[in-house]
Amino acid sequence: MAESARDLRLELYEQYQRVPEHQRAEIIEGTLYVLPRPAPAHANAASVLGGELSGPFQRGRGGPGGWWILHEPELQLIELAPISPDLAGWRVERMPELPATAYFTLVPDWVCEVLSRSTEAIDRTKKLPLYAAHGVRHAWLVDPIGKTLEVYTLGEGRQWRQVQVYQGEGRLRIPPFEAVELEPAALWSPPVRT
Repeated sequence: MAESARDLRLELYEQYQRVPEHQRAEIIEGTLYVLPRPAPAHANAASVLGGELSGPFQRGRGGPGGWWILHEPELQLIELAPISPDLAGWRVERMPELPATAYFTLVPDWVCEVLSRSTEAIDRTKKLPLYAAHGVRHAWLVDPIGKTLEVYTLGEGRQWRQVQVYQGEGRLRIPPFEAVELEPAALWSPPVRT
């Protein structure tokens, strides 16, 4: 007798839970992906962006507040199929409190993936379509090596519409965080020296 689809998902989820903590794991379309922790340029871009957004959008410092901005949250948009964007954000009106579970089932309003050689194909061809299918409204792809920020919004038929690719210097208002100016070049620039 063949195993049920749920039994197979549960078996794969148990494999996911056994992945060592020094590695990242996700289950996408019935496949377990195990990857190394992010490289320094990747980790820096995600950290800087989280810091830039958290002050004005989560804490209300110099901005409107009203968001949860989280680093590597585990999403279970499909039961027993965890994925983790590098950053994700939920509007407080949709998620007034954090869930009591170790993961989120509520679709984020915004996700950000920081690209690296080991993750770019998965981020573009597997995760972006999954986010669109579940109704994530905004997605950003940050490439700290290519020094670009790609911004997408969800269009009709749950298809991504590329809004802009940002390169170079300058302060910009970028959806869905137009309330404050952001500086994309900060995501790959060295720290300011005093």
